[in-house]
Amino acid sequence: MELQLALLADRGRARVTGSNFLVRQYEETSRLAINHNYLAEQFGDYEEIFRKIAVLVEQGDYTLGRAVDDFEARYAEIAGTRFALGVGSGTDALFLSLKALGVGPGDEVITTPYTFFATIGAIVTAGAKPVFVDVKDDYNIDPTRIADAITEMTKAIMPVHWSGHACDMDEIMAVADQHGVPVVEDACHGIKATYKGRPLGSFGATGCFSMHPLKNLNVWGDGGVIVTDDEALYTQLSLMRNHGLINRNECSLFGYNSRLDTIQAIVANHMLDSIDSITASRQKNSLYFDERLAAISQITVPDRDPEKQHVFHIYVVRVEQRDELQAFLIGSGVDAKIHYPIPMHLQPAAREFGYSKGDFPSAEAICASVISFPVHEFITQAQQDFVVDKINEFYG
Repeated sequence: MELQLALLADRGRARVTGSNFLVRQYEETSRLAINHNYLAEQFGDYEEIFRKIAVLVEQGDYTLGRAVDDFEARYAEIAGTRFALGVGSGTDALFLSLKALGVGPGDEVITTPYTFFATIGAIVTAGAKPVFVDVKDDYNIDPTRIADAITEMTKAIMPVHWSGHACDMDEIMAVADQHGVPVVEDACHGIKATYKGRPLGSFGATGCFSMHPLKNLNVWGDGGVIVTDDEALYTQLSLMRNHGLINRNECSLFGYNSRLDTIQAIVANHMLDSIDSITASRQKNSLYFDERLAAISQITVPDRDPEKQHVFHIYVVRVEQRDELQAFLIGSGVDAKIHYPIPMHLQPAAREFGYSKGDFPSAEAICASVISFPVHEFITQAQQDFVVDKINEFYG
């Protein structure tokens, strides 16, 4: 673990030079036969999307155009909320939600140390301090620890529905209501996921979603969505995403530029037609992996709660000899990834907050043992069997 931290820190210093590491990453993984990246297959019907974009070219409403309105109405219905608002990214959805709730310098936001950088980045760029609470074996924040983390400076709680698996929202909302603290749901992985039959994102003051190209609902770049039932909050967010403009000539507040591009809304509308089949495929493939991997003693498959509809944005299990297994699988043509090797409180960027190794032992143990396998709609059962056979071969 310490060696890995040092290596990643070295890589981080190398990237400061301005090189784009993503291009190299795409090139490195493209040679693998069983891959997390399935975009060529998913957008094989790109000519149909081009035809829809051609209408936009004729109309010329590239910024907050008709397709954005259509998408927002459809998304609100899926999310079970009164309102949905298209923004520039999932990160912006989190950031704008916090700013609309009045979060700023000197404030604290409670969240999990086991998440993607965007969760913490949104808190910090809003001016607040992330206050971490350890996670349970299901990778999600432990609601029994939240109350102890609340202080006079706590202005929001941000649970993360990791990989599209619901947090314990009854318990989280009970603590939040008791202390009068709003909840911003990081549901960036969670479109179509539910908790006790209710869509994720519909519990808190806002729910935030990402449409990054490798999300379950994806577009041709960045895109995000905020959902809410609060009309006043919706109005505030609508202003904030578009410079605070009431109309072309009047500005009620000085806001931000975080509009969902009309082109991306066209792609999102196109993909919404397939979201149910995408979700069903990911669930089927993940449960097949569950069945086969549960028989391997060196692998721990998380319990699956029947009251939580998991959508498996990422399929994550815990394994022994994780780093060695990953190298072996990559050498066998399997794109085995780690989401993520370093918890947020141990990131170089988090040093200013004063956390140390050992502060959140569950998150640290998870980061040291998790591995991810592709479960998208284009992976075949034969490919899944190949992955399992290689794992069995590794463990002997």
